[in-house]
Amino acid sequence: MGATTVIALLRGINVGGHNKLPMARLRDIAASIGLADVQTHIQSGNVVASTDGDPAAVGSALVEAITSATGLTVPVIVRTAGEWAELVATNPFPDVAEPGKHVHLICLPTPASESLRAFDASGFAPEQFAVVGSEIYLHLPDGMGRSTLATAVNRLPEAAAGTARNWNTVRKLAELAAP
Repeated sequence: MGATTVIALLRGINVGGHNKLPMARLRDIAASIGLADVQTHIQSGNVVASTDGDPAAVGSALVEAITSATGLTVPVIVRTAGEWAELVATNPFPDVAEPGKHVHLICLPTPASESLRAFDASGFAPEQFAVVGSEIYLHLPDGMGRSTLATAVNRLPEAAAGTARNWNTVRKLAELAAP
């Protein structure tokens, strides 16, 4: 079995001065658990690396290594490069004029429940909500900061366990993970 490229998303680091973790330190920690070709993107905890091991084990190994090295307990959500390419391809809002600014992705640690899938976002128009697999896609024409839909979604315990990225970051991670 050859190496698998993975994307690890850390939740809640370097936000508002809390849970500070420099990206150079994060790269060192990732390498210490056997990840190779480690790259990070921006300061919010996006790691692209390759593993010869089980990709499903990367998240828990990274959580343990970060806690051991820094004392921080940071949730980590992992997708393989193939899964990432698929979530990019299944964007339910492909015709948004400026997707980098107006489409956001929330990656969940587990597949979405039926109750999350049934969330009624119709009252938030023109903002839109869609769930595909373990991802929530948000189309927010006025951005995340002013979004009433994003606020409502983040109040849902299942969604709050996820970690969000804007579409610019999603596309950059896809580019970094491409063969």
